[in-house]
Amino acid sequence: MSAVFKCVPFSGLPDYSAEEMQKRAESFKELMEGRRTIRDFCSKPVDRAVIETAVATAGLAPSGANKQPWHFAVISNPEMKRKIREAAEIEEREFYSGKASEQWLKDLEPLGTDPHKPFLEIAPYLIVVFQQNYDLDPETGDKIKHYYIQESVGLACGFLITALHNAGLATLTHTPSPMGFLRELLGRPKHEKPVMIIVTGHPAEDATVPLEALNKKDLDRTSSWFE
Repeated sequence: MSAVFKCVPFSGLPDYSAEEMQKRAESFKELMEGRRTIRDFCSKPVDRAVIETAVATAGLAPSGANKQPWHFAVISNPEMKRKIREAAEIEEREFYSGKASEQWLKDLEPLGTDPHKPFLEIAPYLIVVFQQNYDLDPETGDKIKHYYIQESVGLACGFLITALHNAGLATLTHTPSPMGFLRELLGRPKHEKPVMIIVTGHPAEDATVPLEALNKKDLDRTSSWFE
């Protein structure tokens, strides 16, 4: 018979009034309205403890059957960042020179992106997020099945980006395709698949964001209400 989780009383939420709930919801929305994807970073150092706390926060995300199917490889070593940039730019050159459809490139045009990714070396931290397609029992080596892997890892990435923004750091999600080189460079096992690089640090003094990026879809376009 499978083991049953031991349950304890839940007391993790304060009993806010309706007014306080709305105030906190609006305050958090205001915080997140300031989050933007930044492509121009400076090399100003970031305390490792801040990154550790953000990664630990990501690990609090819900996951299928609580299997936590993720691994975060955190890179600050300059030589490793250089290797990642070199490998990523190889894939990016292929993407921009033929892999990407005309429509995709047209949609990217307003953002001004190209195969050059200097932020991979300039930003103080790169966090490579891996999804674990299964785990291995440390004692027997047997496979441990994971569930809702992509959904779980996506939730953890959202927690991580939010935690970094809350700490006052800029972020960029970078997804060169394919990304198998990251597993090789970072020595991760074959049952782990890299899904994104989260670049984080302080924005450069002259960093800009496209004006169009400030425009988000209205609530009536992104939600349906059944009351």
